[in-house]
Amino acid sequence: MTIRTMTPAELDSVIDWAAGEGWNPGLEDAAAFLVADPGGFFVSLQDGVPIAAISVVNHSPDFAFLGLYICRPEWRGKGLGLALWDHALLHAGSRVIGLDGVAAQQANYAKSGFVRSGATRRLEGRIGQEGSADIRPMTSADLPALLALDERANGYTRPAFLVVWLQEMKTRQTLVLEAPGGPVGFATIRLCRSGAKIGPIVAPDAAAALRLIRAAAGLFPDCGAIIVDVPDSNTALSGMLEAAGMVETFATARMYKGTPPPGSALLHAPATLELG
Repeated sequence: MTIRTMTPAELDSVIDWAAGEGWNPGLEDAAAFLVADPGGFFVSLQDGVPIAAISVVNHSPDFAFLGLYICRPEWRGKGLGLALWDHALLHAGSRVIGLDGVAAQQANYAKSGFVRSGATRRLEGRIGQEGSADIRPMTSADLPALLALDERANGYTRPAFLVVWLQEMKTRQTLVLEAPGGPVGFATIRLCRSGAKIGPIVAPDAAAALRLIRAAAGLFPDCGAIIVDVPDSNTALSGMLEAAGMVETFATARMYKGTPPPGSALLHAPATLELG
């Protein structure tokens, strides 16, 4: 078995693997993922054929995020994924590492020093589409303010990732919540293999987050279901979404190896479960 950094073509294939596992990735995720940390995506190969993958993306000098941990079904149970896991963790160095873990793997993650700090609930369904006078499309001039808001919301910086993630594309758009002093929130919606996911969502309160969600849903009115990953601590927003008819379809545990970043109540949904 050989372990090495993924090529862009291999990352495209791994995202297809993720789709096959039911993770429902975005249609144009790969470019933003790769630019975040080109050296943070790893693949195991057997006789030159990729059989397992993982990412450990170094967002900042202090923080990394682990995701895309997949082993092809026919190679599971042979210890090959663990070898890749151990190799990838070295990439983070002394950084704190976060991840969103499915229930079946949380005990294994704990063996490597990851500690559960909360959970993320995936809420999915149709929701009313409604714009607001203070919500508008993002412009390039907004980028510094949105990077600062994201840092306040998450407790760490990730400029390389966000600069690309927030760029307008056919399948991904960002809205800004404007106040007299400038942006106070934002949300990104992207088309996925099924429906559309909204994240990150940064807003001063749950009501503002809901308005961003409704406005974002209007950007892709024919996309089908809207999907939002809500921290379990945010009972206000999850309650509003459930009252609107959205239902929980999936859940993960947010876990950290090291001291969790401070974060804040500004964060109403992560960008992705793969990169945080």
